[in-house]
Amino acid sequence: MSQMTEANIGVCSWSLGGGLDDLLSALDTLALRRVHLALEPLRDDPAWAGAGQRLAEAGVTIGAGMMGCIGEDYSTLETIHRTGGLMLDENWRRNFDDARAIAEIAADLNVPQVSFHAGFISPDADQPEFAKLLDRVGQVADVFAGSGIDLLLESGQENGPTLETFLAKLGKPNVGVNFDPANIILYDMGDPVESLRRLMPGVRQVHIKDAVRTTTPGQWGKEVPAGDGQVDWRAFFDVLREGNFTGNLMIEREAGPSRVADIQQAVTMIKQHLA
Repeated sequence: MSQMTEANIGVCSWSLGGGLDDLLSALDTLALRRVHLALEPLRDDPAWAGAGQRLAEAGVTIGAGMMGCIGEDYSTLETIHRTGGLMLDENWRRNFDDARAIAEIAADLNVPQVSFHAGFISPDADQPEFAKLLDRVGQVADVFAGSGIDLLLESGQENGPTLETFLAKLGKPNVGVNFDPANIILYDMGDPVESLRRLMPGVRQVHIKDAVRTTTPGQWGKEVPAGDGQVDWRAFFDVLREGNFTGNLMIEREAGPSRVADIQQAVTMIKQHLA
Protein backbone atom coordinates (compact mmCIF):
# COMPACT_ATOMS: atom_id res chain seq x y z
CA MET A 1 0.00 0.00 0.00
CA SER A 2 1.11 3.55 -0.68
CA GLN A 3 2.37 5.77 2.09
CA MET A 4 0.88 9.17 1.31
CA THR A 5 1.61 11.57 4.15
CA GLU A 6 0.94 15.20 4.94
CA ALA A 7 4.30 15.98 3.33
CA ASN A 8 2.68 15.15 -0.02
CA ILE A 9 0.30 18.11 0.32
CA GLY A 10 1.08 21.24 -1.68
CA VAL A 11 -0.60 24.11 -3.45
CA CYS A 12 -0.59 25.53 -6.98
CA SER A 13 1.15 28.91 -7.02
CA TRP A 14 -1.36 30.43 -9.45
CA SER A 15 -4.18 29.70 -7.03
CA LEU A 16 -2.85 32.38 -4.71
CA GLY A 17 -2.20 35.23 -7.15
CA GLY A 18 0.31 38.02 -6.68
CA GLY A 19 4.06 37.59 -6.64
CA LEU A 20 6.67 35.54 -4.84
CA ASP A 21 6.22 37.41 -1.55
CA ASP A 22 2.49 36.66 -1.62
CA LEU A 23 3.16 32.99 -2.27
CA LEU A 24 5.64 32.68 0.59
CA SER A 25 3.26 34.48 2.95
CA ALA A 26 0.35 32.22 1.99
CA LEU A 27 2.48 29.09 2.39
CA ASP A 28 3.35 30.23 5.90
CA THR A 29 -0.32 30.85 6.71
CA LEU A 30 -1.27 27.43 5.38
CA ALA A 31 1.73 25.67 6.97
CA LEU A 32 2.56 24.07 3.61
CA ARG A 33 6.04 23.46 2.23
CA ARG A 34 5.38 22.06 -1.23
CA VAL A 35 4.32 23.95 -4.35
CA HIS A 36 3.27 23.35 -7.95
CA LEU A 37 4.98 26.37 -9.45
CA ALA A 38 3.94 28.25 -12.60
CA LEU A 39 7.25 28.69 -14.43
CA GLU A 40 6.52 31.45 -16.97
CA PRO A 41 6.63 34.22 -14.30
CA LEU A 42 10.18 33.20 -13.40
CA ARG A 43 11.22 34.09 -16.93
CA ASP A 44 9.02 37.13 -17.56
CA ASP A 45 8.26 38.85 -14.24
CA PRO A 46 10.90 40.62 -12.11
CA ALA A 47 8.70 40.01 -9.05
CA TRP A 48 9.73 36.35 -9.30
CA ALA A 49 13.47 36.94 -9.54
CA GLY A 50 15.45 34.52 -7.41
CA ALA A 51 12.40 32.36 -6.81
CA GLY A 52 14.31 29.10 -6.62
CA GLN A 53 16.74 30.33 -3.98
CA ARG A 54 14.08 32.06 -1.87
CA LEU A 55 11.79 29.04 -1.91
CA ALA A 56 14.68 26.78 -0.94
CA GLU A 57 15.69 29.12 1.91
CA ALA A 58 12.09 28.94 3.18
CA GLY A 59 12.20 25.16 3.10
CA VAL A 60 9.71 24.93 0.22
CA THR A 61 10.00 22.05 -2.24
CA ILE A 62 9.03 22.65 -5.86
CA GLY A 63 7.22 19.37 -6.45
CA ALA A 64 6.32 20.24 -10.04
CA GLY A 65 6.31 23.08 -12.52
CA MET A 66 3.50 24.24 -14.76
CA MET A 67 3.70 25.43 -18.36
CA GLY A 68 0.98 27.33 -20.20
CA CYS A 69 0.49 27.51 -23.95
CA ILE A 70 0.42 30.66 -26.06
CA GLY A 71 -2.92 31.79 -27.48
CA GLU A 72 -5.26 29.85 -25.19
CA ASP A 73 -8.71 31.39 -24.74
CA TYR A 74 -10.71 29.99 -21.82
CA SER A 75 -13.74 32.26 -22.40
CA THR A 76 -16.02 29.40 -23.40
CA LEU A 77 -15.84 25.67 -24.00
CA GLU A 78 -15.83 26.36 -27.74
CA THR A 79 -12.90 28.79 -27.60
CA ILE A 80 -10.74 26.57 -25.41
CA HIS A 81 -11.56 23.59 -27.63
CA ARG A 82 -10.29 25.59 -30.60
CA THR A 83 -7.28 27.31 -29.03
CA GLY A 84 -6.16 25.04 -26.17
CA GLY A 85 -2.76 23.50 -25.88
CA LEU A 86 -0.64 22.76 -28.95
CA MET A 87 -3.33 22.50 -31.61
CA LEU A 88 -3.21 25.92 -33.29
CA ASP A 89 -0.78 25.78 -36.21
CA GLU A 90 0.00 29.50 -36.01
CA ASN A 91 1.20 29.13 -32.42
CA TRP A 92 2.92 25.77 -32.64
CA ARG A 93 6.47 27.02 -33.29
CA ARG A 94 6.25 29.63 -30.53
CA ASN A 95 4.85 27.05 -28.12
CA PHE A 96 7.64 24.63 -28.96
CA ASP A 97 10.29 27.31 -28.38
CA ASP A 98 8.54 28.25 -25.13
CA ALA A 99 8.65 24.61 -24.01
CA ARG A 100 12.41 24.54 -24.54
CA ALA A 101 12.80 27.68 -22.43
CA ILE A 102 10.58 26.25 -19.68
CA ALA A 103 12.56 22.99 -19.70
CA GLU A 104 15.76 24.98 -19.10
CA ILE A 105 14.18 26.81 -16.15
CA ALA A 106 12.89 23.55 -14.69
CA ALA A 107 16.28 21.90 -15.07
CA ASP A 108 18.03 24.83 -13.35
CA LEU A 109 15.61 24.49 -10.41
CA ASN A 110 15.88 20.67 -10.31
CA VAL A 111 12.12 20.43 -10.86
CA PRO A 112 11.36 16.75 -11.57
CA GLN A 113 8.15 17.18 -13.58
CA VAL A 114 6.23 19.83 -15.51
CA SER A 115 2.50 19.73 -16.26
CA PHE A 116 0.45 21.34 -19.00
CA HIS A 117 -2.79 21.08 -20.96
CA ALA A 118 -1.92 19.49 -24.30
CA GLY A 119 -5.27 20.42 -25.88
CA PHE A 120 -8.46 18.54 -26.66
CA ILE A 121 -7.62 15.01 -27.77
CA SER A 122 -9.95 13.58 -30.39
CA PRO A 123 -11.77 10.46 -29.17
CA ASP A 124 -11.16 9.02 -32.64
CA ALA A 125 -7.52 7.95 -32.96
CA ASP A 126 -7.92 7.84 -36.75
CA GLN A 127 -8.63 11.57 -37.01
CA PRO A 128 -5.85 13.88 -38.31
CA GLU A 129 -6.17 16.05 -35.18
CA PHE A 130 -5.25 13.05 -33.02
CA ALA A 131 -2.12 12.34 -35.06
CA LYS A 132 -1.10 16.01 -35.08
CA LEU A 133 -1.37 16.34 -31.31
CA LEU A 134 0.42 13.02 -30.84
CA ASP A 135 3.35 14.28 -32.91
CA ARG A 136 3.55 17.66 -31.16
CA VAL A 137 3.29 16.28 -27.63
CA GLY A 138 5.97 13.76 -28.57
CA GLN A 139 8.32 16.55 -29.67
CA VAL A 140 7.73 18.51 -26.46
CA ALA A 141 8.17 15.34 -24.38
CA ASP A 142 11.56 14.75 -26.00
CA VAL A 143 12.66 18.29 -25.06
CA PHE A 144 11.89 17.62 -21.40
CA ALA A 145 13.35 14.11 -21.53
CA GLY A 146 16.63 15.68 -22.64
CA SER A 147 16.74 17.44 -19.26
CA GLY A 148 15.59 14.37 -17.32
CA ILE A 149 12.17 15.88 -16.64
CA ASP A 150 8.78 14.17 -16.79
CA LEU A 151 5.99 15.85 -18.77
CA LEU A 152 2.54 15.51 -17.22
CA LEU A 153 -0.64 15.88 -19.26
CA GLU A 154 -3.39 17.43 -17.17
CA SER A 155 -6.61 15.43 -17.38
CA GLY A 156 -10.13 16.60 -18.00
CA GLN A 157 -10.50 17.92 -21.52
CA GLU A 158 -11.08 14.35 -22.64
CA ASN A 159 -12.42 11.24 -20.94
CA GLY A 160 -10.29 8.55 -19.34
CA PRO A 161 -10.33 6.04 -22.20
CA THR A 162 -9.30 8.71 -24.73
CA LEU A 163 -6.34 9.85 -22.66
CA GLU A 164 -5.39 6.22 -21.98
CA THR A 165 -5.32 5.50 -25.73
CA PHE A 166 -3.31 8.67 -26.39
CA LEU A 167 -0.66 7.77 -23.83
CA ALA A 168 -0.38 4.23 -25.17
CA LYS A 169 0.12 5.42 -28.73
CA LEU A 170 2.55 8.14 -27.61
CA GLY A 171 4.77 5.59 -25.89
CA LYS A 172 7.01 8.11 -24.13
CA PRO A 173 8.30 6.86 -20.76
CA ASN A 174 8.71 10.39 -19.40
CA VAL A 175 5.05 11.30 -20.07
CA GLY A 176 2.45 10.76 -17.36
CA VAL A 177 -0.76 12.26 -16.01
CA ASN A 178 -1.46 15.15 -13.68
CA PHE A 179 -4.93 13.99 -12.69
CA ASP A 180 -7.50 16.69 -11.93
CA PRO A 181 -10.86 15.22 -10.89
CA ALA A 182 -12.67 18.56 -11.05
CA ASN A 183 -11.73 19.02 -14.71
CA ILE A 184 -13.53 15.78 -15.55
CA ILE A 185 -16.67 17.34 -14.06
CA LEU A 186 -16.13 20.86 -15.43
CA TYR A 187 -15.75 19.53 -18.98
CA ASP A 188 -18.52 16.94 -18.41
CA MET A 189 -16.24 14.03 -19.29
CA GLY A 190 -17.66 11.29 -17.09
CA ASP A 191 -16.93 10.00 -13.60
CA PRO A 192 -13.61 11.27 -12.20
CA VAL A 193 -13.09 8.27 -9.93
CA GLU A 194 -13.57 5.82 -12.79
CA SER A 195 -11.19 7.89 -14.95
CA LEU A 196 -8.62 7.91 -12.15
CA ARG A 197 -8.88 4.13 -11.77
CA ARG A 198 -8.36 3.65 -15.50
CA LEU A 199 -5.43 6.07 -15.74
CA MET A 200 -3.83 5.13 -12.43
CA PRO A 201 -0.78 3.39 -13.93
CA GLY A 202 0.26 6.69 -15.49
CA VAL A 203 -0.79 9.11 -12.72
CA ARG A 204 2.24 10.86 -11.21
CA GLN A 205 0.56 13.81 -9.52
CA VAL A 206 -2.98 14.84 -8.63
CA HIS A 207 -4.76 18.14 -8.24
CA ILE A 208 -7.14 18.46 -5.32
CA LYS A 209 -9.97 20.48 -6.85
CA ASP A 210 -13.74 20.09 -6.80
CA ALA A 211 -16.67 21.07 -9.00
CA VAL A 212 -20.33 20.55 -9.79
CA ARG A 213 -21.46 19.45 -13.22
CA THR A 214 -23.33 21.73 -15.59
CA THR A 215 -27.03 21.18 -16.19
CA THR A 216 -26.75 22.92 -19.57
CA PRO A 217 -24.85 20.89 -22.19
CA GLY A 218 -22.11 22.89 -23.87
CA GLN A 219 -21.43 25.09 -20.83
CA TRP A 220 -18.86 24.88 -18.05
CA GLY A 221 -19.53 23.25 -14.76
CA LYS A 222 -18.77 25.28 -11.63
CA GLU A 223 -15.65 25.01 -9.51
CA VAL A 224 -16.30 24.93 -5.76
CA PRO A 225 -14.12 24.47 -2.65
CA ALA A 226 -12.79 20.94 -2.24
CA GLY A 227 -15.34 18.85 -0.38
CA ASP A 228 -18.33 20.94 -1.51
CA GLY A 229 -18.68 19.43 -4.99
CA GLN A 230 -19.36 16.15 -6.74
CA VAL A 231 -15.96 14.46 -6.42
CA ASP A 232 -16.30 11.35 -4.25
CA TRP A 233 -13.15 12.01 -2.23
CA ARG A 234 -13.36 8.85 -0.15
CA ALA A 235 -13.42 6.73 -3.31
CA PHE A 236 -10.77 8.97 -4.89
CA PHE A 237 -8.29 8.38 -2.06
CA ASP A 238 -9.15 4.68 -2.01
CA VAL A 239 -8.09 4.41 -5.67
CA LEU A 240 -4.85 6.29 -4.92
CA ARG A 241 -4.05 3.88 -2.10
CA GLU A 242 -4.92 0.84 -4.22
CA GLY A 243 -2.58 2.19 -6.90
CA ASN A 244 0.27 2.68 -4.41
CA PHE A 245 0.34 6.39 -5.20
CA THR A 246 3.10 8.38 -3.49
CA GLY A 247 3.02 11.58 -5.57
CA ASN A 248 2.06 15.18 -4.85
CA LEU A 249 -1.42 16.15 -3.71
CA MET A 250 -1.49 19.68 -5.12
CA ILE A 251 -4.43 21.87 -4.14
CA GLU A 252 -5.73 24.04 -6.97
CA ARG A 253 -8.35 26.76 -6.48
CA GLU A 254 -9.03 28.96 -9.50
CA ALA A 255 -12.29 30.64 -8.49
CA GLY A 256 -13.89 32.34 -5.53
CA PRO A 257 -12.96 35.36 -3.37
CA SER A 258 -11.52 33.41 -0.40
CA ARG A 259 -8.69 31.38 -1.89
CA VAL A 260 -6.60 30.90 1.25
CA ALA A 261 -9.62 29.83 3.31
CA ASP A 262 -10.74 27.45 0.56
CA ILE A 263 -7.26 25.97 0.31
CA GLN A 264 -7.19 25.51 4.09
CA GLN A 265 -10.50 23.64 3.81
CA ALA A 266 -8.86 21.37 1.23
CA VAL A 267 -5.86 20.77 3.52
CA THR A 268 -8.18 19.72 6.34
CA MET A 269 -10.11 17.39 4.03
CA ILE A 270 -6.94 15.75 2.72
CA LYS A 271 -5.63 15.15 6.22
CA GLN A 272 -8.90 13.48 7.17
CA HIS A 273 -8.61 11.08 4.24
CA LEU A 274 -4.95 10.38 4.87
CA ALA A 275 -5.80 9.50 8.45
